[in-house]
Amino acid sequence: MLSRYRQLTGMAFAVLATLFSTQVFADELNGANTAWILTSTALVLFMTIPGLSLFYGGLVRSKNVLSVLMQCFAITCAASLVWFVAGYSLAFGDGGSANAFIGNLDNILLANVLEGSMAGDIPESVFAMFQMTFAIITPALIVGAFAERIRFGAMLLFSVLWLLAVYVPVTHWVWGGGWLGEMGLLDFAGGTVVHVTAGVAALVAALVLGPRKGFPTQAMPPHNLTMTVTGAGMLWVGWFGFNAGSALAANGDAGMAMLVTHISAAAGSLAWMTMEWVKHGKPSVLGIVTGMVAGLGTITPASGFVGPGGALVIGFSAGIICYYATQAIKQRFKIDDSLDVFPVHGVGGILGTLLAGVFASDALGAFSGQGYNEGMTMVSQVQVQVVGVAATFVYTGIVTLILLKLVDAMLGLRVDLENETRGLDLAEHDERGYDL
Repeated sequence: MLSRYRQLTGMAFAVLATLFSTQVFADELNGANTAWILTSTALVLFMTIPGLSLFYGGLVRSKNVLSVLMQCFAITCAASLVWFVAGYSLAFGDGGSANAFIGNLDNILLANVLEGSMAGDIPESVFAMFQMTFAIITPALIVGAFAERIRFGAMLLFSVLWLLAVYVPVTHWVWGGGWLGEMGLLDFAGGTVVHVTAGVAALVAALVLGPRKGFPTQAMPPHNLTMTVTGAGMLWVGWFGFNAGSALAANGDAGMAMLVTHISAAAGSLAWMTMEWVKHGKPSVLGIVTGMVAGLGTITPASGFVGPGGALVIGFSAGIICYYATQAIKQRFKIDDSLDVFPVHGVGGILGTLLAGVFASDALGAFSGQGYNEGMTMVSQVQVQVVGVAATFVYTGIVTLILLKLVDAMLGLRVDLENETRGLDLAEHDERGYDL
């Protein structure tokens, strides 16, 4: 009986040892991290379709609602294929020490992304797909600047060229082993890569295309704020995948990123709403959802580096500063950035990237963040942040201008006045958003 007991006990220990050794061997793949990034990928795609599509669609006039939905949907498809063909390889390929500005083409057509390929402790296929959703939403954000007046074909060609010439190189600079990442730029989830590039491109596009017919004297209110608020809610939820997913792990970094993202969104919403309440006597639905987007965009670069106290300051700052930027762009400078892409995303991305260099400090008491990298101080970190913002701003502005002029020469950027008056839904797609 005793020998039988010892035999069974030995077998049990053998099984446990086998399981333990298998777990150690398979620790290269982390199931929890993989599951979280799969979820985050779906959340970020959810931000573009349907989130951004509905948010933008409700803000334009009813005669242009389908055109905006179509543009977001088409960009999703086109950007996905561009990323598959060459975008991922150029953004995350090893350009080598001699080339810190762009990657290589070793992964063209995702040739080396196999079922067993790993990116850290998650499958490389999951990482490539997660990054693809960022490449989708960034050119889609620009849609808000030239809404209601651009030709569909011109928009599609510009988006593809811009993705390759602007988004991909800047992504490599910051996240793909390029010069800004090596310098120590803090950009957790896309302050420079997503929001500054999209915001600056939007500003240039609005200037090149010119204002809509009737701007600024004719009122052009949103046609369906219910749609816009629905899209805003989807953006808020999806943004958790955007920021917390950028930790690339199901850990404390992801948890803190999610927490500070939510706090900043709430603070930005209330700050913008309050500004309008004081100025106009009533709080607006449009104001509170726009403040939410400002808070989300501004916390994005800082989300993995700051704490809840810093997030509160960043969110309130976003609501106030982006509100005034919106007023200045349209009222003072008379620039028809139709859906406020630059003052919300561009200014928010710049502000958040700079403030990441402040609130990442672990010496600010209740407003402390996670601390700087070794050898960095607040002064040196802010200097790096300024360089990152300036380089991204200048490069994006110049290349965007060149691409717009090129597309204009090839296809013509803008519809004629008759079709603009008629509406892009009928003029470009021969369909109506509403037929009641």
